[in-house]
Amino acid sequence: MHIPDGYLSPQTYIPLFVASAAIIGVAVRKVKKQMTTKLVPFLGMSAAFAFLIMMFNLPIPGGTSGHAVGGALIALLFGPWVAMISVSVALMIQAFVFGDGGITALGANCFNMAIVLPFLAYGIFKLVSGKSKNPGRMNIAAFLSGYLSLSVVSFVTAFEFGIQPIIASSPNGTPLFAPYPLKIAIPAMVIEHLILFSIIEGIITVLLFRYFYKNNKELIEVLK
Repeated sequence: MHIPDGYLSPQTYIPLFVASAAIIGVAVRKVKKQMTTKLVPFLGMSAAFAFLIMMFNLPIPGGTSGHAVGGALIALLFGPWVAMISVSVALMIQAFVFGDGGITALGANCFNMAIVLPFLAYGIFKLVSGKSKNPGRMNIAAFLSGYLSLSVVSFVTAFEFGIQPIIASSPNGTPLFAPYPLKIAIPAMVIEHLILFSIIEGIITVLLFRYFYKNNKELIEVLK
């Protein structure tokens, strides 16, 4: 799901960079207010967890990759604002140190995986679980929060790819950036996530959510 350099036009990556920087700035201020000595190590662990899980990626036709993110679990445990910072830090390290994801596309990658995904996951859990404390219902909510949030983000990423031939082409119609239209980009990204990567995200989310629920229930932000 990491978008490399050269696949997004400036018309796309500049607005997404500005939007991501502004939203992450808000996240930093919010997390500073809720930061405690107990939360600090978990913030570092969350960034390391997101970094590690995103390193296991497979190429997808069209110039990107498929993988789990871990952002859904972090959002459920510590809130979407903490997840936003954790995943953003992981994405920055991957882009600048390991070349996984483009520098120009960093804003888009942060927008997709660090902003959209955590808030979707958090909202989906709240919607499915309601106020129920039934373990079975919470497990379903945790799985769906991971599965659906990553699936939606794969669509968002594919949409960003697919509009490039429309908004950035040469006078003779040749695409200047990502060459694949929506009808190719969306199936290529979304189908592989629906049948594999989103399932992995859902399983990781529900298994680790259950562990924290049994051992550190008081830490779980989504239950407060």
